[in-house]
Amino acid sequence: MKPLSLLLLLLFLVSTKGEEPTKMGFRNPDLPVSNRVKDLISRLTVEEKIGQLMMASPAISRLNIPCYHWWNEALHGTARNGIATVFPQAIALAATWNPELHQKIADAISTEARAKNNETILKSGGDTKIYQGLTIWSPNINIFRDPRWGRGQETYGEDPYLTSRFGVAFVKGLQGNDPRYLKTVATVKHYAVHSGPEELRHRFDAVVTARDLHETYLPAFEAGIREGGAMSLMSAYNAINGTPAPANKFLLTDTLRHQWGFQGAVVGDVDTVADIQKGHKFTKNDVESCAVALKAGNDLCSGKTYANLPEALKRGLITEGDIDRALGRLLALRFKLGQFDPPELVSYRRIPITANSSPANDKLALEASRQSLVLLKNDGTLPWNPKGLKTVAILGPTAESKSALLGNYSGTPSKPVTLLEGLRGKLTSLGVKVIYEPGVSLAKGIDESSIPLPNGTIFTDDQTNRPGLIREIFANAEYQGEPVSRSVDEELDLKWSQYEPIPSIPVTGAFVRWKGVIIPPENGDYVLGLKTMGGVRIYLDDKLVVDEPKPEKNERILKAVVPLKRGIPAHLRIDYSQGESSGRIALGWKTPGGDADAQQRALEAALAADHVVMMLGITPALEGEEMKVNLEGFKGGDRTSILLPSSQRELLEKVAALGRPLTVVLTTGSALSFDISKANGILVAWYYGQRGGDAVAEALLGESNPAGRLPITFYKSDADLPPFTDYSMANRTYRYFAGKPLFAFGYGLSYTNFRYGNPALAKKKVAPGESINLSVPVTNTGKRVGDEVVQIYAHAVKPAVPMPLQWLVGFQRITLQPGEMKRVKISVKAESFRYWDERTKAFVIDPGSYELRVGSASDRIFGRVTCKVVPNGKE
Repeated sequence: MKPLSLLLLLLFLVSTKGEEPTKMGFRNPDLPVSNRVKDLISRLTVEEKIGQLMMASPAISRLNIPCYHWWNEALHGTARNGIATVFPQAIALAATWNPELHQKIADAISTEARAKNNETILKSGGDTKIYQGLTIWSPNINIFRDPRWGRGQETYGEDPYLTSRFGVAFVKGLQGNDPRYLKTVATVKHYAVHSGPEELRHRFDAVVTARDLHETYLPAFEAGIREGGAMSLMSAYNAINGTPAPANKFLLTDTLRHQWGFQGAVVGDVDTVADIQKGHKFTKNDVESCAVALKAGNDLCSGKTYANLPEALKRGLITEGDIDRALGRLLALRFKLGQFDPPELVSYRRIPITANSSPANDKLALEASRQSLVLLKNDGTLPWNPKGLKTVAILGPTAESKSALLGNYSGTPSKPVTLLEGLRGKLTSLGVKVIYEPGVSLAKGIDESSIPLPNGTIFTDDQTNRPGLIREIFANAEYQGEPVSRSVDEELDLKWSQYEPIPSIPVTGAFVRWKGVIIPPENGDYVLGLKTMGGVRIYLDDKLVVDEPKPEKNERILKAVVPLKRGIPAHLRIDYSQGESSGRIALGWKTPGGDADAQQRALEAALAADHVVMMLGITPALEGEEMKVNLEGFKGGDRTSILLPSSQRELLEKVAALGRPLTVVLTTGSALSFDISKANGILVAWYYGQRGGDAVAEALLGESNPAGRLPITFYKSDADLPPFTDYSMANRTYRYFAGKPLFAFGYGLSYTNFRYGNPALAKKKVAPGESINLSVPVTNTGKRVGDEVVQIYAHAVKPAVPMPLQWLVGFQRITLQPGEMKRVKISVKAESFRYWDERTKAFVIDPGSYELRVGSASDRIFGRVTCKVVPNGKE
């Protein structure tokens, strides 16, 4: 400690000697939060203040303040912290077009986050580690401008208005409605103009016009702050027009605080402050990076780069006042969470651990999956009549993919239902025979030995009562003595690090043994493949078949060719030692005959069936955040093509040629393109959550009626897309794309039909600051109950400046019984017609005529009505 700091600390300790902790001002819940924050800051040394500006804020024992980790995730369920309810991925939730449902989901998620946090602090005395806190780094409200972005699955789609509605709903659900305390803190991210490429994100400069920035990339953030009341915001990795996001004073201070009135705290994405110098070369060193970020308005360093702040202070690059300002914003959140108050005052502290992964939340997850399904095509094949079914063939590589069920940033569901399990369970109970064959690998270039072992092939012991392998954690490299812990992994596909820990597995230096039995489905030579970064020994029936005990830094696949006999248990043991700070292990195999035999078996299954269901698409094993993937159509977490992987297209073509009724179920986080004429029915399941398998089965059998709508455009081909690195909105999304899509934004079918009457306006003139009310009668003319999503798009008539082709300004999801009519009323704000004036640097609403288009999709318009914007409501 520096001499001056030591002297200040001694003087402080003398001045507070004998003061009872409970009498300190910051401990007094009757004082305003601002006073309590000021009091606490006054008691801290400079070193202690700086420590509280970093992601893992250390304990201050002399003030009885526990350590707090700021990073927690809950994108579609509490994530990376054990068992939790896993709802469908964010893009799937957007496909519900139901913000009210979304807010209920966010409320359920925050309940589980509180339940876990309450249990943690009860056991730890108040300390929290990563993914245990109450500051949630969700939702992701970036605009999904390009379907090739691998993290688009985390967003609410391509439209600013739809994204705003879902972002606001999620923020409100997370933060709760207690007048005094926050249930959790919502963090809108990534601010701003962030949507790939993943490979370049630490150094990429997103160049945008002022109009694109304000009309496309910022509206959801503005709504999340002003309307949703989000108390936290995350700065992005990329630069915007030359200035790195965490150093961007224009965005973090001028826009966020001065224009929008943000009162919360800004957190940087993980190590993004380090990227200011390392990636963007914007500063000369980390000391300068700290200073420029802190002064720009980046309060929390999600890493350790702010450890350089003492040097920045010494050089005069910042003042202690700059530190106090940032710290005050962060501490205010902790006070509003009730972290310094008696537990009996905070109602959320009474949420028990039994509220986590509850039956009620499981039911909510099922409803979310039902509402997210989008029916893209149906020639009358769907729904099935179970009385006419004898045999159904389920084909395709995503049918039992746990990755497709989970999506990224997920928790661990207690009872996940894959597509295969949901459909097989439903059909078998109806007396229908089910044949399952994957047919092909997920994508060409995937090592065939890395294909996960299917359900029914690995068990904990010879009795085959429990699927999976026993996991044992040892305290030594010899795997001797009693294990530190035991558990079961139903599927061996794990990765962990300090940022993605797995309960019971040490973050570093792990020694793990997995053991169980493999039951092969056929005779022959199998290739066992183990994807790993650690040192590994594999034993099969006590014979050493892989001997690679030395850990490697890079991920690799270790293989062994082993002869197995159909139905005869082979005893498997894997000894794993971790070398680097992160761990990785995934067990797969290549079956005898490989892809050629697998495809032939799939075709034979199709020939033997009355109906074929092909589970096709992609999974988060191919697209996601900054991944080490380089395959045909995929690179670095992003996609290089929107086409369905060629291996799957080939299988689809061959199966379709057999002439059997064919339904395609797509798992995806983004748009896919393929020859849709090959299928009789197409249903988008997205990354569907823990109950999605049941939801898809219900929809195919007509027990529920799909009514999801696309929150993104499905383009026909890669040729429709501008360069991925081009952030201009020209010819992007339905608002600017002049071509004909494969399936349009807002599109989705139903098992019933709806008729729209003529829309009407309560008044035809509207002034800035006012709203105009539109009503339209909608009738269910079919024989099934169904949901319709009524959508309103605006179009500027003879605008003075270029405007989008059309843009969403209102929507409502309704339920109609057969023959029922409802008059749907939707209010449209005059501000919906605004655009950014680059001359005045402000939003303006030009007087003139605007056409309001009413329909069930952006390309299915059933009625039009014109309104006029006039100053003060008069001509």
